[in-house]
Amino acid sequence: VASPVPAAAPAPAPAAAAAATQAKFFFASGASELPAGATDSIAKLVASAKAGSGKLVISGYHDATGDPAKNAELAKQRAIAVRDAIKAAGVAEDRIELKKPEQVNAGDAAEARRVEVSVQ
Repeated sequence: VASPVPAAAPAPAPAAAAAATQAKFFFASGASELPAGATDSIAKLVASAKAGSGKLVISGYHDATGDPAKNAELAKQRAIAVRDAIKAAGVAEDRIELKKPEQVNAGDAAEARRVEVSVQ
C-alpha cells in the first residue's frame, strides 16, 4: 500500500504593492520632471506609509558644479515633484517632510542629481 502524498501548502496571497521603506529617484541634468518608472517606486512607498505611522522624509541632492543657488533650487523642485506625486497617490501632506537640499561634493554627477525618500 502506497503512503498518501502530503498536500501542497497553499500559495501566499499576492500583495497589491510590495511596500518599500526607501527609494532613490535619479533625474536628468537640469530637469525636475519625475523620471520614467517613478510611479512604481512611489506606489511602494505609499503602501508602506499607509501601513504604518511613520513619515515619508524627502531629501533632494545636487552636485557642486555651476551656480550653488540654482542647483539648490533645482534639487528643491525635484523633491517637490516627488512630494506632489506621493500626495497625489493618497498620502496626507502632514505625513511628508521635505528636507533642505544637500550638496554632494564628490562622486558621480548622476548620483548627485537624485531625490531620496525614506519612511521614518
